[in-house]
Amino acid sequence: MSTKADRAVNRTGVYLAVLQLVFTLGWTTYLIYLPKLCADVGIAPSTVILILMMDQAIFTITDTAMGMAADRISILVGRLGVFVGVLAAISCAAFVALPYVAGTGPGAKVWLIVLIVIWAVTSSALRAPPLTLLGRYRAQPSVPFLTALAMLGYGIAGAVSPYLGVVLRDHDARLPFVLSGAVLLLTALALSGIERRVAEEVQPERLAAPARRLGAVPMFLIASMVLLSLGYQLHFNINSAPFYLRFAKPNELQWLMPVFWIGFNIAMFPASIVVKHRGGLIVMGGAGLLGAFAIVAAEIAGSLNVLIVAQFMAGAAWGCMLMSAVSAALAIGETGAEGKVTGLVFSALALATFARMAAVAGGLQKLPDYAPLVHWAPVACWSVTGAGLLVIAASRLQRGVKSA
Repeated sequence: MSTKADRAVNRTGVYLAVLQLVFTLGWTTYLIYLPKLCADVGIAPSTVILILMMDQAIFTITDTAMGMAADRISILVGRLGVFVGVLAAISCAAFVALPYVAGTGPGAKVWLIVLIVIWAVTSSALRAPPLTLLGRYRAQPSVPFLTALAMLGYGIAGAVSPYLGVVLRDHDARLPFVLSGAVLLLTALALSGIERRVAEEVQPERLAAPARRLGAVPMFLIASMVLLSLGYQLHFNINSAPFYLRFAKPNELQWLMPVFWIGFNIAMFPASIVVKHRGGLIVMGGAGLLGAFAIVAAEIAGSLNVLIVAQFMAGAAWGCMLMSAVSAALAIGETGAEGKVTGLVFSALALATFARMAAVAGGLQKLPDYAPLVHWAPVACWSVTGAGLLVIAASRLQRGVKSA
């Protein structure tokens, strides 16, 4: 690949990383302020978790729908950017309006919910559709690295979220919402220019190739992703803080929780090299087993230093799983179904988040009979799924050798 092409590839990945970073930070801002916004319009605090579950239920449906729409629209160069830009404008307008509508008092209760629904539906256009650029316009060997670069934005946002919560906690919501919405809209509007530039460098045969019929592998990938995502949700969002509180004080969590995301960000890039040569399924499987070992180490850690290492390894494993899943989705969907399969991956993430929120809403982690299940379920999710993925990857490799 020429130096000029290398720079073009890197620019695409950097753009997608920035888009994921800004979008995820906007979601974090929403999480921080939602309880206050609901209180302003008279919605009970116990209802907040139900609203968040509604968001994830919407994402579960719309992420796949937006991916499928992107497949149809991206046939014509420039249309994908327009599609994402229009929906991003609607999404950002609804997002920015949230604190202003909530500030009008209890009479705005219904309008607040309507705006949340509009924002949730339209924001799905900012996840799978932009990533279809990688599968449709970039040569397959570069896709794993670009996917790692794109997911870096997600990982950075996860690392800074604890600090963001501390900084924004006592500030008025309007300015953070306006800034987040404006930056996200400007970033999304740049997609048309990015799309046209990468289309100029595309290999013509990639666009001309007929769409392949999807087999059983995509469904196995998505089912695996649901279980792997559930393991991540239970481990990081429910179990990690109590692990740290065995050795640290509550005000130290903001410095300790990002360890997971540091491992996430670092591990993706060397793992992308393995994905390039061996495929995404085998890396997902190996990372699942490694992650299960790391969670066990976190469970039995006898000191803070051991726990930090275990959390770093768990984050590294999750980074490898997520990057490999998106890379595998783009490879499986080539050509013509990149958005659909990638959208299904994001829908799997949303479904797992919904399940974790439902467990929290039901108080399962506080019930003596279910607490051990919540603690050890991540180990089961990652180890069983990881082993199954390795078996499938080995079977596909063996069939490939026999065919050769």
